[in-house]
Amino acid sequence: MERMWGLLACVGLCLQATFASAEALPMAARGSLLTERAPLFVQVRASASRSPSLFAGKNGNSLFRPMPVSIRVPSGLGATPFHDLGPVGQLRALIAQAEAGAKGYDAVQYGADILPSGPPTTLTIAQIYAWIDDTPGQPHAIGRYQFIPPTLRRLVRRMGLNHQVRFSPQVQDQLANLLLYEAGLHQFLAGDLDRQTFMNNLAKIWAGLPNDTGQSHYHGFAGNGATMTWVYFDAQMARIFPG
Repeated sequence: MERMWGLLACVGLCLQATFASAEALPMAARGSLLTERAPLFVQVRASASRSPSLFAGKNGNSLFRPMPVSIRVPSGLGATPFHDLGPVGQLRALIAQAEAGAKGYDAVQYGADILPSGPPTTLTIAQIYAWIDDTPGQPHAIGRYQFIPPTLRRLVRRMGLNHQVRFSPQVQDQLANLLLYEAGLHQFLAGDLDRQTFMNNLAKIWAGLPNDTGQSHYHGFAGNGATMTWVYFDAQMARIFPG
């Protein structure tokens, strides 16, 4: 029980900035996503319409159930680093291993013929959007978690991020945290979702991860394939989340 509450507390810290509202953001890109005097709690409400999630099905809906209509999460911790060594940080590192390789936060999909004007972490979200719009017909997956354009736009909109915010490691981690939430991270840590189901949910978001068949959920689609085995994936998840 103590371990579960400890993990939930860690997730609360990792997700606190993910759900910050637009009003809690500075208008100038100052490297922090929260104002110095952010409220202790922020209220977040899910929109009535939902955009597609990463690799959403043909019906265009998210693969996972929507966020609760109303949630309350802690806020006001400032520019706390999110590339941490706790369980959620280790999970993100495992996903990054499958998706981005050694380039990490500055990774750009290998099939892109025209690259952005600089390393992704040096660009603003607006500059990344401009690169996407100016180079149609090529893949645009970007960053440590290889966000594709529809997913990136959806997450940025949902978080209320100013487009002049830099696509920093912290921003990328926060965007990934929101995807982890959609995959059922809170339910998994609370014991309401088994590990195999959670891993399959993750594989529905990140094509580099295998599902329990041992293949990518998107095997053969647009050249996608798992970059690690199910045995390795399962062993690492058991190490990160023992018991």
